[in-house]
Amino acid sequence: MSFTVNLAKVRGMCAGVDRAIKIVERTLELYKDRKVYVYHEVVHNRHVVDDLRNLGAVFVESLDEVPDRSVLIFSAHGVGIETFKRAEAKDLHIIDATCPVVKGIHHKMNRASKLGLDAVVIGHKGHQEVIGTIGQYTGPLNKVHVILTKEDVDELNIDGKNAFFATQTTLSVDETKLTVEALKKKYPLIQGPVDDDTCKATQVRQNAVRELAMCSDIVLIAGSANSSNSNRLKEVALSVGTRAFLIDDYTQLKDEWFENVSSVGLSAGASAPEYVVDDLVNYLLSHGADSVIPIGSDFKEKSFPLPKELL
Repeated sequence: MSFTVNLAKVRGMCAGVDRAIKIVERTLELYKDRKVYVYHEVVHNRHVVDDLRNLGAVFVESLDEVPDRSVLIFSAHGVGIETFKRAEAKDLHIIDATCPVVKGIHHKMNRASKLGLDAVVIGHKGHQEVIGTIGQYTGPLNKVHVILTKEDVDELNIDGKNAFFATQTTLSVDETKLTVEALKKKYPLIQGPVDDDTCKATQVRQNAVRELAMCSDIVLIAGSANSSNSNRLKEVALSVGTRAFLIDDYTQLKDEWFENVSSVGLSAGASAPEYVVDDLVNYLLSHGADSVIPIGSDFKEKSFPLPKELL
C-alpha cells in the first residue's frame, strides 16, 4: 500500500541550537591542542552529541570531571550563577553557549531576585533550562516556586503584589497559556511577560505540527526522548487525535505503524539535524511512499551571532 509523506516546512533546528552547535565546532577548531569539555549535552539530541563527540568534544555531567584551567562550554540550556562561579574558581576558560532567548529570561530572573520578589517558574522540574533559570535567583530559595499546570497554581501561596513569573522556552503553548491565565487570575498584579516566554521557534513548530496532524494518518517527530520541545511536538499531534511517534531516526520505525495508512506526517524537533529528516524521507520513499508534499507556511528563521572571541 502506498502513502504520501506530508513534510512540515517549519521543522528542525532553531537559531539557538544552531548557534550552540557552531560554538562547539568553532571552539574545537580554535583549541585543537587542548581538550574541550561541554557541561551537559549541548542540546538534547543523540545524533548531535555523537557527532560532536566524534569531533573531539568531551561531555561531562559534573564540573569535578573538568581539570582546572581547561576549556569549558556551557550548554544551550544555560546554568545557574553558582555553577558559573564554581567554573571560574577552577580557572576554566568558559565559553557560554546559552541560547540568547534563555539568557534574556536569566536577566529578568536575576532582577526579580535583587528586588526580593517571589519568583514563579512555569516548567518541568529537573529540566536543565529550569535548573539554570532557578539558579539566577540569589535570594532565599523558598521564594522560588516551580509549577507546570493550572492545578499547580491552586497550591501556590505567594505575595502576589510582589511576584514575578517566567516560563521554560520549550513548553506546550496551549497548556502554558492555561497556566498563565490561572496565575494572572489568582495574582492580577504579578509581573512577567504578556503571554509567556515560549520562544517563537517553539510556537511556530507546534503550529506546524498541528496543521500536519490534521491532514495525516500518523505523525513522526524526529527527536530524542530527552528533548522537551520534541516531546511537546508529539503531544500536539496527539491532541489533534492523530497517532504520533517520537524517534531518533529511521532505524526506530516499525512496520505496523504504517498498516492501513495513506498519509504520514513528518517533522523534527528544534535540536534535530536535517540529515535525520533526509534519511527518514529516503527510507519512507523506498518503503511505500510515492510522494513528498510540503505542508504549512514558510517561516524565516532568525540567526544569533557567535561570541566575539570565536569570530
